[in-house]
Amino acid sequence: MEIVIRPSAEAAADLVARVIARELWNNPRLVIGLAAGRTMESVYARLAEMHREEGLDFSACRTFNLDEYVGLPSTHKNSYRHYMNRHLFLQVNINLQNTHLPDGLASDFDAECAGYEKLITQCGGIDLQLLGIGNNGHLGFNEPPSAFNSRTRVKVLSPATREQNELLFEGPDQVPHCAITMGVKTILECRRCLLLATGEDKAAIVAKAVEGPITSMISATALQIHPECTVVLDEAAGSQLTESGYYRWVFENRPEWAIFRTPSSAEAISGFHPERPIEKQPGKQIVEPAN
Repeated sequence: MEIVIRPSAEAAADLVARVIARELWNNPRLVIGLAAGRTMESVYARLAEMHREEGLDFSACRTFNLDEYVGLPSTHKNSYRHYMNRHLFLQVNINLQNTHLPDGLASDFDAECAGYEKLITQCGGIDLQLLGIGNNGHLGFNEPPSAFNSRTRVKVLSPATREQNELLFEGPDQVPHCAITMGVKTILECRRCLLLATGEDKAAIVAKAVEGPITSMISATALQIHPECTVVLDEAAGSQLTESGYYRWVFENRPEWAIFRTPSSAEAISGFHPERPIEKQPGKQIVEPAN
């Protein structure tokens, strides 16, 4: 796990967008895992800007979202399909047939969840997974406790999560009680994970997730065992980390991060991966899903 602390929420979101853009330039057929939520809006706005001004091409990539509310149609203003269309999909040249979210109105949720896992496998697995973190440490809607071998499934939302999302709905009784979410194992199988957290309200849980013991009660701690995970924070979200000085030193001194230490530019977007380009596993046949 690598921790990067940027001076502001805007700078943190910009760095995340630039990392995604570089991966997409290196592999136009990138399979991207996406997350919804207010933290991600700045990332998607930056990616849309890169599409308009730098020609960032989404036409061949495939996407899978972490989760979707149970009981909301895709046209509902609070559904994650509506969110993704508004903030990213309709702002870039992505083929909507290549954008996948769980169906919150599925008649058979077990079949829906199994089918979602199958679609991910048919696309060759997720190359780059964008993540946020909930105030209780959940990834997606992997509420505590969530087994580290869990797959896509329906999860009951905790009272704290429902309260956190209450402002987005017309009243507390309108907040869904359940959601379909990728499982922790599904997330850990992604080739690279990229987590963004900003704001002082995330500082305590970020410290537990990054520097605390690994536990199913905080699903984000599972990222400590992922072979290629980058956590990007602003100063506020990183304020309770005990090793923040070391994390800053690494970012300022690793040659691979040099291009990210300068303001955004076309050069930064089209440069090389800070560690290595993501590649499909050798000999693995990729079958496109029929939608």
